[in-house]
Amino acid sequence: MKLIFEKSKPGHGCAILPPLDVAACELPSELRRDSVLRLPELSETEISRHYTGLVHEVYGVNSGFYPLGSCTMKYNPRIDEEMAALPLFTGIHPLAPKEATEGCRRVLEEAGRLLGEISGMDAMTFQPAAGAHGEFTGVLLIKQYHDARGDEKRRKIIVPDSAHGTNPATAAMCGYEVVNIASAPDGCVDLEALKAVLGDDTAGLMLTNPNTVGLFDPNILEITRLVHEAGGLCYYDGANLNAVMGHVRPGDMGFDCVHMNLHKTFATPHGGGGPGAGAVGCKAFLAPFLPKSALMDGGNAIQVRAFAGNFLVVVKALTYILTLGREGIPQASETAVLNANYLMHALKDVFTPAFDRICMHEFVLDLSQYKKETGVSALDVAKGLIDHGIHPPTMYFPLIVHEALMLEPTETESRETLDEVAEIFRKVKEEGMRDPERLHTAPHGTSIGRPDEVMAARNPVLKAEL
Repeated sequence: MKLIFEKSKPGHGCAILPPLDVAACELPSELRRDSVLRLPELSETEISRHYTGLVHEVYGVNSGFYPLGSCTMKYNPRIDEEMAALPLFTGIHPLAPKEATEGCRRVLEEAGRLLGEISGMDAMTFQPAAGAHGEFTGVLLIKQYHDARGDEKRRKIIVPDSAHGTNPATAAMCGYEVVNIASAPDGCVDLEALKAVLGDDTAGLMLTNPNTVGLFDPNILEITRLVHEAGGLCYYDGANLNAVMGHVRPGDMGFDCVHMNLHKTFATPHGGGGPGAGAVGCKAFLAPFLPKSALMDGGNAIQVRAFAGNFLVVVKALTYILTLGREGIPQASETAVLNANYLMHALKDVFTPAFDRICMHEFVLDLSQYKKETGVSALDVAKGLIDHGIHPPTMYFPLIVHEALMLEPTETESRETLDEVAEIFRKVKEEGMRDPERLHTAPHGTSIGRPDEVMAARNPVLKAEL
């Protein structure tokens, strides 16, 4: 597909301006551009066709099945978008006087109250712009807490090997030494490994439960107790909250602070770089360290983003929560868990589950044996799925499973869709056994084939040469 600048032709346009009915005013020379502004020249028809063409090149949850494990790519209800598009929300200025922002303040207060109830936290900030940004804010709370008490020897953050990659990066960005602990054979935290690294230098633990392989850790209360006993704090990565919301609260599991991906669990648009929101909640004793907000009273001097964060994302999340209500929130998580177990069971005779037991919201397939038998890798299978009209699952994650494909079907997928997906996986597996080379070179039906991913990562082409 051509770039819009490649389609541009001098003289094409679609703007018709009325005659000037006021006195002309020339800008001072120092305010004028030194060169002509380079904009594409197209008719309205050409512009419409260009952006319609771009839509056809994009794949989203409104296009088809999107089982990106650990990302909770659920369908976003249209009512959420409509509420966030209300002019009195979109037209407000973050520096408007207090009396002009009462409605926005009420949105933040109500969203904070409900998310606090769902997560078991006492206070909330909406400043973080995304999940990883929320992690950063949460660990900063832990750091401020220890620093305020003069407990400067606590320089280590414990991170399990099944954690999201952002966890160790976040801890390092906050100035901590990252202590990695291996998982037990059952895919959960190894209690003995945890005990071995706990000490008076432990600042905290970063953990998500259920974990990255989709398993709820049966020792979660013992894990948080051990960390607290050592003087550390417990941070909850809320990436997998969709599996337990309305049933189990991080605060009741013993966690002191949590981030929640509003752009995942609470059904606001996800992908393409945002906008997202990584709301951070904490227990009362950490509340004094929360970031300040231009709209909300209280908070500490730290600020991780301008104003109150991505406010319209909070509007969407609040709409979602109010729409589902007290009955719908737990029903959504129940259906997410049901869908994941249904699909995992349907695929058992296709590929091997990494942990063949009841999962939560997601599960991991281990294609190691299949690769040994056919030479077809998890990457090849993922690329082959594209030719059948579905988005690939997460590949090679978590690192504790070799040749991993991680699937999260979410609660918004129907049983019929899951049956179709299972059949597609079966077809791709058979295709790899019959003609491995075809999967090695997949996808074949897309506008762009398989790129050289190493070259793309090391020498990316970030702009077109026109």
